[in-house]
Parts: sequence; C-alpha cells; structure tokens
Amino acid sequence: MSTLEICDLHVSVGTKDGTKQILRGVDLVIASGQTHAIMGPNGSGKSTLAYALAGHPKYEVTSGSVRLDGEDLLAMSVDERARAGLFLAMQYPVEVPGVSVSNFLRTAKTAVDGKAPPLRTWVKDIKAAMADLRMDAAFAERSVNDGFSGGEKKRHEILQMQLLRPRFAVLDETDSGLDVDALRVVSEGINRAREANDAGLLLITHYTRILRYVRPDYVHVFVAGRIAEEGGPELADQLEAEGYDRFEQVSA
Repeated sequence: MSTLEICDLHVSVGTKDGTKQILRGVDLVIASGQTHAIMGPNGSGKSTLAYALAGHPKYEVTSGSVRLDGEDLLAMSVDERARAGLFLAMQYPVEVPGVSVSNFLRTAKTAVDGKAPPLRTWVKDIKAAMADLRMDAAFAERSVNDGFSGGEKKRHEILQMQLLRPRFAVLDETDSGLDVDALRVVSEGINRAREANDAGLLLITHYTRILRYVRPDYVHVFVAGRIAEEGGPELADQLEAEGYDRFEQVSA
C-alpha cells in the first residue's frame, strides 16, 4: 500500500505587498484506494495545498514535510514528483498551442514510465479512453486545450489521469464549470482511473454535487489554512445544508 503523508505543512506565497502565509499546519495521510475530499470557503488554502504538493514555484513551503512512500516529496523537482506517481488536475488547465494532444500524452507517458509505449497499443488506449470520456477522436490531433471549452479541458485532465495511472491524484476543482452531463462523464472517468490503479485521490471542491458520483471516504474542512473539521461523507451533506459560517466565525 502506498501512502502520501503531509505533516505540519506551512506554505507562503509572494504577493505585491510581500509574503503571505496561506497554510498554517496541515496534517493529512492518504493511502492507496482512499478518496479524501477537501472542502472550504474561498481563500481557505485548498488550491494552495494542491500546487504546493505539485511543486509550483510560486508557493514556498516554510516548514513541515510531505512524504510519498517514505521519500521526501518536497526535495523532488516537479518532473520527479510526477515520475514518483503524483498527478495534478488543474483548476484552470493551460493551453499549449502547437503541441497535439496525442504527442503530449505519449511524451508524458514516456517520461513517467521511463520508456515509450508501443505505438499500436498506445493509439488503441487513447481511442478507448477518449470514447469512455465521450471525447471526439479528432481531439487527439488538436493542440492541447487550445480552443477547448471548459468541459473539454476538464475531460482532457481526466484523460491524462486514466492514461498516466498515477499512485496519487490531486484534483483541484475538476467539477467547476461542468454541466450535469459532463459532470457525470468526468466523475465516471475519475472512478475508472482510481480503481484501475488503486490510486489515492485528493479531491478539492466547493460543492457536494461531484461527491454524489465520486464518493469520499473522508471529508476535510479547510478554514484559514488549517483543517477545521474531519469526518465521513455525511460531513459533506452537513456542509451543503449549513454552509461554512460556523467555521468562519470561530476562525475570526
């Protein structure tokens, strides 16, 4: 069983007015096959955790540790983290004009696995995964996210997850901007990718609607850079009914 262990993590970010501390001591352990949902109001540090784990240079870890199967994740470069089995689906996927989806995916798969996938089976794998996500096969020859709708970008993120088979996936508000049909298709893709590789999943969201399709084992409430409360799936239903007011009043 693989584990991703976050211990007393503090993270700051540079702003025009100086350095601002965002995370103030986060402790979290995710194991293979587990789904952890992180919920909380805007500005509570949810996305900061995602980008700090991925190694975004804007986010400075000032103290604490993150270990993936005992190895120091924070000592790794961004590409080393990906090869170690960490995957990030971004809230706002970037466009890469001039690089086709098929070439991007095969290059990423080669980098993660250390060898290029056989072309014949790889083409079949891409077509099958795209069909599962109801993506037109023509998207494989389009530039990465260039001219894609919001929903198409999110499907492409999950396409990457299915093909790269990470040990741990961090999904930063993958449900944002999706209509009901797209949400169901994307959620089914997340479940397939998770089950195929017994992956651990860290799902960051504002709303419970995706949690109706991707059922969490644990729910963590982020407020002011800390985990304010933890529980099972029922905690998400409570948040849907009551909101975050009681947590924000305490933090204030």
